[in-house]
Amino acid sequence: MSTDKNDTSFPAADSADARGDRADTVSALERGISVLRCFSEARPVLGHADIARMTGIPRPTVNRLVATLLSLGMLKAAQVADRFMLGPGVVSLSRVFLGSLDVRAAARPSMQAMAEEVGASVYLAIRDGMEMVLIEACRPRSSMLSARLDVGSRAPLANSALGRAYLSALPEVQRNQLVDSMRLLRGPEWDSIAPGMTRAIGEARRLGYCLSLGEFHREINSVSVPLIGPDGEVMALNGGGAAFVFTEERLRNELAPRLHDIALTIARDIGGHVPTPLPG
Repeated sequence: MSTDKNDTSFPAADSADARGDRADTVSALERGISVLRCFSEARPVLGHADIARMTGIPRPTVNRLVATLLSLGMLKAAQVADRFMLGPGVVSLSRVFLGSLDVRAAARPSMQAMAEEVGASVYLAIRDGMEMVLIEACRPRSSMLSARLDVGSRAPLANSALGRAYLSALPEVQRNQLVDSMRLLRGPEWDSIAPGMTRAIGEARRLGYCLSLGEFHREINSVSVPLIGPDGEVMALNGGGAAFVFTEERLRNELAPRLHDIALTIARDIGGHVPTPLPG
């Protein structure tokens, strides 16, 4: 994405059209999407200065991008002056995306049944960049101890069970490329993250599941299994909750086999498959 400090405004629409300048059009789209990606559960409300700092886009260009996204309903004004939130236009797009994922319809009954029977939160996720994003979330209706992640919540690849299960199912070359990218992004903290991630990926390839014991959220333990769709897209199923309820022993002996059975059922229904653990 271009972050040229000399570019302080959008190119005029009429001049771009006259030139047929596709490069400028793509650059503008990339910048608009980068603005939307600044918003998250941890940062639901942002101002112009926040967005400029996070994206590296010059402030005058940010002003125009925000104005355009406001006019399209992709952003809306927050109650605080000169602050913004994601708008209803983003919701309608996400509904179209989620509605097109048949895997959600196939997965939800089994996921909800497991959530109710074992008292765990059960998630299905796909990768988006260097994170896993939840596309389905089921929680037991009777428990107050379950994790409160929901559809659209994100988990890091390196230290969540979801991310580790995903990485375990990738071809080796692709997995190594992602690991190299994570190493650069994580910087000095990588040395403390990498050993647990490497161990969990190896375990997933041998056993068909992997764990995250307080490594993503300190008080949450979880287990995940990979699932591959008919088009080759890798997903991950996850179950878990409060660490004092979902001990390592319980994750391995009770939740992991149940998740594996659910993954096999989903794979059968959508024409996908579950990776076979390596011998030994």
